[in-house]
Amino acid sequence: MTETMMKDSFSTRSSFDVDGRSIEYFSLPKLAEAGVGNVETLPFSLKVLLENLLRTEDGVRVSSDEIKALANWDPKATPDQEIAFSVARVLLQDFTGVPAVVDLAAMRDALGDLSGDPAKINPIQPADLVIDHSVQVDHSAEPTAYQQNMEKEYERNGERYAFLRWGQKAFRNFRVVPPGTGICHQVNIEYLAGSILEREIDGSTFALPDTLVGTDSHTPMVNGLGVVGWGVGGIEAEAAMLGQPISMLIPQVVGVELTGKLPAGATATDLVLTITDLLRKTGVVGKFVEFFGEGLSRLAVTDRTTISNMSPEFGCTVSIFPIDEKTLEYLRFTGRDEKHVRMVEAYCKAQGMFRTDDSPAPRFTQVVKLDLGSVVPTIAGPKRPQDKIEVSSAQKAWKSTLEQMVPDANRRSAQAKVGQNGSSFDLTHGDVVIAAITSCTNTSNPAVMLAAGLVAKKAHEKGLTRKPWVKTSLAPGSMVVTDYLRKAGLDKYLDALGFNLVGYGCTTCIGNSGPLAPEISQAIADEKLVATSVLSGNRNFEGRISQDVRANYLASPPLVVAYAIAGTMDTSLDTEPIGTDKDGKDVYLKDIWPTQEEVQTVLAEAVDSEMYRSEYSRVFEGDEKWRSMPAPEGNLYEWQGDSTYIQKPPFFVGMKMEPEAVQNIEGARVLAMLGDSVTTDHISPAGAIAKDSPAARYLMAQGVEPKDFNSYGSRRGNHEVMMRGTFANIRLRNLLLPGSEGGVTRHLPDGEQMSIYDAAMKYQKEGTPLVILAGKEYGSGSSRDWAAKGTTLLGVRAVLAQSYERIHRSNLIGMGVLPLQFLEGEGIEKLGLTGEEQFTIAGIAAGLKPGMKVDVKAIGADGQTKAFQALVRIDTPNEVEYYRHGGILQYVIRQLAKS
Repeated sequence: MTETMMKDSFSTRSSFDVDGRSIEYFSLPKLAEAGVGNVETLPFSLKVLLENLLRTEDGVRVSSDEIKALANWDPKATPDQEIAFSVARVLLQDFTGVPAVVDLAAMRDALGDLSGDPAKINPIQPADLVIDHSVQVDHSAEPTAYQQNMEKEYERNGERYAFLRWGQKAFRNFRVVPPGTGICHQVNIEYLAGSILEREIDGSTFALPDTLVGTDSHTPMVNGLGVVGWGVGGIEAEAAMLGQPISMLIPQVVGVELTGKLPAGATATDLVLTITDLLRKTGVVGKFVEFFGEGLSRLAVTDRTTISNMSPEFGCTVSIFPIDEKTLEYLRFTGRDEKHVRMVEAYCKAQGMFRTDDSPAPRFTQVVKLDLGSVVPTIAGPKRPQDKIEVSSAQKAWKSTLEQMVPDANRRSAQAKVGQNGSSFDLTHGDVVIAAITSCTNTSNPAVMLAAGLVAKKAHEKGLTRKPWVKTSLAPGSMVVTDYLRKAGLDKYLDALGFNLVGYGCTTCIGNSGPLAPEISQAIADEKLVATSVLSGNRNFEGRISQDVRANYLASPPLVVAYAIAGTMDTSLDTEPIGTDKDGKDVYLKDIWPTQEEVQTVLAEAVDSEMYRSEYSRVFEGDEKWRSMPAPEGNLYEWQGDSTYIQKPPFFVGMKMEPEAVQNIEGARVLAMLGDSVTTDHISPAGAIAKDSPAARYLMAQGVEPKDFNSYGSRRGNHEVMMRGTFANIRLRNLLLPGSEGGVTRHLPDGEQMSIYDAAMKYQKEGTPLVILAGKEYGSGSSRDWAAKGTTLLGVRAVLAQSYERIHRSNLIGMGVLPLQFLEGEGIEKLGLTGEEQFTIAGIAAGLKPGMKVDVKAIGADGQTKAFQALVRIDTPNEVEYYRHGGILQYVIRQLAKS
């Protein structure tokens, strides 16, 4: 790909030599020599942003003043300087990627309607889409589970996959990694990411830092390779693909100093759950996190990527590890070309961006310290990844959870007799009904995967088995994992405990855990049991993992195996036997837990670079089903009116060349009044479609039987399903209906109870605008653009919350919804709001400015008025433009139509 050279106001264009080649770059040391800023002590992450500005300076989007501002960064300053960050590439997964491609197809139509050239809607920056979110665990604990689940995946998703194959042909710079290959973040770190890239600019070869945005919250996993990248909604990713820079404020950077080394018995999972707890308490939302200190030299890149993967669980934008010798080792180990690795090293050293133990500590906004030696075995749950529990205290924590979930003490001893396969067992509160080794977070780390295999081996040799009520599964993030498990001879022991391969994808972590055995599901429902799950994932939000499971715990892969054997959370793995051996003797967890030396020995013997080279040499090929699949052709997509997966979205219907004037919001009703920590899973669930939901009624009206509903995630190419699924999470608690759970509300002023979707449609017929009221951390969790798209399609004009998670706030603006924030010390309760008021929001029509305040009036049913101000959470001038145009995609279409 060829980029166009921009200005070079500070004469930083330079070159370095490697392997007899002269490669050009924009030099940070030269900027320092020119007397601009204190570049040497900038955090690594800000050096990447600074190079980006030097390379893209054009006097319009990027000015010399912005370069000076970043070079002179004040760690303690409140962010107020906007910059334009241009990423080198975009990463998509299929749940978010399909609607992104749907939008691009619809944008082509819209641009044509405005007499523009539809071909202009085409990725300028390279985009890779990995199909990884669609495989479900319908079959498990059997040798043919993988093949059967793949068959079912194609059966369910053939229409979506044919659409993606059309996109693969219709759009330039767009590649698709087919189903059954891996998880996007693991494919990214093992193959797609380069740490440093080479690009042609004005006919010369330039080196530049690898940068990206991805349509998945866990995109920061690649930060472990020194790559600056983070998760965005699909709408932002589409704009980035089309050449739009990411508008952002120069962030504050929190430094995390790591010292010491992990002790025996502790894993990378324990470390990341410890860091998640630490940084949530520190408060890093919207900030960059950067790791430094001598502890990094004892932390493998796979451990670093495990940590960076959970950046959204910390709440930060990125959590980056600078490039160092460990990074180079990992690039070589995963089969990258040796010439490329030498180029990475030469570039980083030329730029002053290569970390060693002697490197001076950068300047940070705040420094947090962690001794790696203090990490102990840890899980997190039952509802949030930041709810850290030391394994030694897990049983006590479970009992406390049970007391909260089952207030009636008499019900805490409930049991159900379950008959299964000719035998029977008692099921009770706390029993683990799902144990899943899954998710990009941990399956990308050979050390913890091999540890799981060793636990399985030792357990099997002692005659231990999983409990009969536990649904077990193994879903790695790449085919390399099964290669090294097989070479180590550990796959057969995992199989023996029911951890057979079920697919290469997110599975349980994204909510695709598949059904439990009917008799177990029925027993849970009949006795109202609080069943539990244990997974090696990154998300355990309410209603996400399984509709049958109310308490979900994150754990390392070897602990997942251990809990499958124990079969319950109501046990102390530290002090109680995990089972009995062939001779009836008690077996404890310590008896089957491998030492670090054992893990490292197997790792050295079983994992090699050729595995990575071999598997990734055919990463875009797919199986015979993929290659033989018929797909539409042509630059414009031919929409099928009877499709239940792919429909032309209504966002651009009737769009004119100039946006309509922004209006104040008058007489708005509250569609839902929500509490703290409402996640994008609550707003737009990804998992199963409940059979009594508005989405289910729509699908059945289209002739789709319940067995073929698939999931909300797989239906994201159809706005009719997704708008009906907005606020449809079975665990959503709408305070307009105290004591209720699920997507229900009251229509006002008559008070009639109905689904949120039905109420929204009734309000639309009445011409009534809507608002959402919420507490703190609104929109936390996954980067789910449908949480914003569905909100706008329901007729919501504004959200008024105490605080926002970064991505969702941005997505709301990108869809033309106004994010407002209660002033400090105020909120629903403090202001005495009931949700029954009519809201008027003034000051919008006069012209919005970043960070301004607007006047809000809430008129109660008794005529009493509560007047207060709210902060407009439109943070940059670019965001003002996006909102004024009705959304970021409308803005892009109009710019392209005029060009």
